[in-house]
Amino acid sequence: MFNLDNWKEIFETIRKNRLRTFLTGFSVLWGIMMLIILLGTGQGLENGVKNEFRDDAINSIWVYPGRTSMPYKGLKPNRRLRFTNEDFDYVQNRVEGVDEITGRFGIWNGLTNRGTKYGTYNIRSVHPGHQLVENTEVTLGRYINKSDINENRKVCVIGKIVRSDLFQNDEEVLGQFIKVKGILFKIVGVFDDSGGDGENRIIYLPISTAQMVFNAKEQVDQIMFTLTDDDPEYSRTVEADVLNKFSTKFRFDPQDQRAIRIRNNVLNFQQFADLFANVRVFIWFIGIGTLLAGIIGVSNIMLILVKERTKEIGIRKALGATPGSIIGLILMESVFITLVFGYIGLMLGVLVLDLMASGIEGVEFFQNPGVDIGLAISATILLVLSGALAGYIPARQATRIDPIVALRED
Repeated sequence: MFNLDNWKEIFETIRKNRLRTFLTGFSVLWGIMMLIILLGTGQGLENGVKNEFRDDAINSIWVYPGRTSMPYKGLKPNRRLRFTNEDFDYVQNRVEGVDEITGRFGIWNGLTNRGTKYGTYNIRSVHPGHQLVENTEVTLGRYINKSDINENRKVCVIGKIVRSDLFQNDEEVLGQFIKVKGILFKIVGVFDDSGGDGENRIIYLPISTAQMVFNAKEQVDQIMFTLTDDDPEYSRTVEADVLNKFSTKFRFDPQDQRAIRIRNNVLNFQQFADLFANVRVFIWFIGIGTLLAGIIGVSNIMLILVKERTKEIGIRKALGATPGSIIGLILMESVFITLVFGYIGLMLGVLVLDLMASGIEGVEFFQNPGVDIGLAISATILLVLSGALAGYIPARQATRIDPIVALRED
């Protein structure tokens, strides 16, 4: 490898056959560039879908009441089902596997003001467990707690955008009062939600307080809870248990998919993970196929090279050159061409991904396309092995050349 004469000979051969070398190397360049772009694009799509899961706990199940669509035991269809505090307690106490749990009662477009500053925000009244179910990060103060629920306290936790709308940057927030639909609530915390601006324009209230002051009686719009085990099959069991218990309680057919709607984030995330595992396999299959086409091109060119240098190889063997030295020379040239053009393709692929990332900034379903260092190292190793494979067959053929026959070659 470190024989200077061998490298001089390789560069001389490349100089004499510039176009052929370029076309051969370009096939490798194109193959590795497409592999990197495909893998980076797949990663961007995967990041985008993962981004959609960041707002809620992955191990959570959300239950929504609906309308029956099937008759059941003498009851007509189209019955409206409604959850109450009793149903919340029912799930909390009767369903196995529930970890953190919250009910939610919402008020859309709740007019809110602090003095002369006004805003319209969505109001969510919740239990303390909502913080973990919704992945809410409290940046100042605290969240709703059990004492707020038990004592019907008029307290609230506001999103960071609500804070910026109603307060100056350096103004004290905690302990201040705002009016939500004309009712005074004391601010006990400020939160930041990774779900985006829409989630940060929300005001959280204790659900018991909201039911009382807004005359909602014991209404609960939905029930959400996290699981003690995030195994997908376990989540299916819990989901089925919830459905069966509610079908008995509300008297509807368990096969009626409109009566109760259940969103199982455990299964949703698992389906997403399985999908992108298959996508990665497909991308590797296409990318390596493209790369192999380039490697085959290199091998064919090396075969032509051996044919052109038959007489020279015969002279080398007649002068005592060993098969190993001849194989080494052919392999060095093959690996060199593959590595140089492969590295250029690798850099071009990364450049294209960077341009894509800057050009689609803000697109939620496609974020941060790119490849990690481990992938770059794997691609480099793949290039070395591919270059060696491309040169080995022609090199082995070169060692079988009979010196006497080669010397007769025109």
